[in-house]
Parts: sequence; structure tokens; C-alpha cells
Amino acid sequence: METAQLIGTLDAEGQLLAAAAEKAGTDAKVPTCPGWQVRDLVRHTGMVHRWATAFVAERHTSFHPDGGLPDLDGEELLAWFREGHRWLVDTLANAPADVECWSFLPAPSPLAFWARRQAHETTVHRIDAESALGGKPSTIVVDFAVDGIDELLLGFHARKKSRVRTDVPRVLRVRAENAEGTGAVWTVRLSAEPPAGERGETAEGDCELAGPAADVYLSLWNRRPFPSVTGDSSVATLWREKSAVTWN
Repeated sequence: METAQLIGTLDAEGQLLAAAAEKAGTDAKVPTCPGWQVRDLVRHTGMVHRWATAFVAERHTSFHPDGGLPDLDGEELLAWFREGHRWLVDTLANAPADVECWSFLPAPSPLAFWARRQAHETTVHRIDAESALGGKPSTIVVDFAVDGIDELLLGFHARKKSRVRTDVPRVLRVRAENAEGTGAVWTVRLSAEPPAGERGETAEGDCELAGPAADVYLSLWNRRPFPSVTGDSSVATLWREKSAVTWN
């Protein structure tokens, strides 16, 4: 997806998150994040927004720690979140295409990386906020969901940090059934090393996770059950138990 599209998505998703959090109330439990209340979700996402903004706005070329969680709640917390979200969107929208700053996943440029990462960060947490309300969440479009699957499989879990490992090699196939082309299918080789993912059907799969792109995207982020599992279900269980991406 183009950087401008991702920034637009980030803008819309942050507004949806804030609206859902306000409607649910900061005391509400977040079913998709056991142990969290809405205040925890808003504090975390707002902190991440400010952390990301600083790299682009201040041109940090090496890692800098986040600023910590605010001691805010209720209306003050939501106002703080909205302010930080707007600062992030405006910073990305106004940054030069060739801005130099630190990033941590492969991307065409640091700006493209931060726009993509924060769009997906905010979307997943928007789903969390809406889960506090119950009912049906807002839609995730197919192309964006496919991009998110790609980021997770070929970016996050290609890193040494990934705990999705097995002593007995396995091949996981992931398929977004309502998308077209090789970009809708991924092959992930699992071993004692970090997962090695690539687009397309490049090896025989031991297990396939399939379904509509948005459902697959959210299930890989452990926000809902897998739409469909065929083959060796222990591979799906391995993903569910070991794939969580944590802040620290």
C-alpha cells in the first residue's frame, strides 16, 4: 500500500479507537486483551504513538526508549490520546519522503515503515477497543488486511525475537481467500530458527490457516479464532501459543 493510504488509515483508525474507548468507558474490560481495561489500552497505544512520532519528528537515527505511560484517566486520558494521535498523523503526513530515522523492519523508507507500522498497530488496538463494546467491529478492508498479514509474517516473525519455533520442521500455509494473486498466500517454514516466510505456495504445507483476509489478519494477531485450520492442527496451536508480540 502507498504511504499516503496508510497515513489515511492510521488517521481513521485512531479516531475509531478513541470513539470506542469513550463509549465503552475507561473502566470497561477488553476481552481481546485479557487483564486489560480500556484505560490500559488507551495509555499503551497513546504511548506508542508518541514514541513513533519522536523518531520522525526529531530524526532519531538510533533506538530511543518510550516516554512511559501517563497517570491519566477518563476524559483527560482520551484528550491526551487524541492529541498524540493527531501529532503522529500530522508528523507523518508532513515529513519529507526521504526522512532519515531509526526503524526496525524492512521497508522502502523509514517514513513508509512508520506509516505502515502505526496504521496496523492502531487498527489492531481499535479492534481491542471495540471488543469492549461487544457487537460487530468496524470493517477492515481486504488490501489493508493482506498488507498486515505480510508485515506480520515477513517482518515481525522474521526477527530473532520470534518465539514461533519447533525442533521438528513444519510448514505453515496462510491463505486470504477473498484476495487475489500470490500476495494472498504465504508459506512459512518453521524450525528451531526464526520463521522463514515468503509469498506464494513455495512448499508443501503441513497446516493451512485460511479465511477472509480480515479474519486471518486478526487471528494471526490472536484477536479471534482461526477461520479455518486444515492439516496438522498442532502447527496452529504452536502459532497461538508462541506468536504474541510484546512491547518489551
